[in-house]
Amino acid sequence: MDMSSREIRLPLSEAVAVLQDLNEFVVSLDRLGSRQASGTADDRTVGTFVRDWNVARRLAHARGVIGAALDEQLSEEEIAELDALCDQGRFYGSDRAASTPTDQSS
Repeated sequence: MDMSSREIRLPLSEAVAVLQDLNEFVVSLDRLGSRQASGTADDRTVGTFVRDWNVARRLAHARGVIGAALDEQLSEEEIAELDALCDQGRFYGSDRAASTPTDQSS
């Protein structure tokens, strides 16, 4: 599947909700990183943030919103190909994640 030319539609309200969550996480994690670098926060502070802000649940919801849009608009073959690509991702605790650079920003 040539994903570079595909477009997927997503209801604006859902896109905005996902974008708000992602923005909160990016800004907050950046601030936590700055606090860690200055010595005013430790790993426990990050863990508290992840727990108190329901980061895992909110990220799972964002993934679900995008996944539902893809499921509605792609064929079964395209979904299978996309699933295979996602399975190649980096996952904490796996050997592959340990040997992969942590910053892959574009």
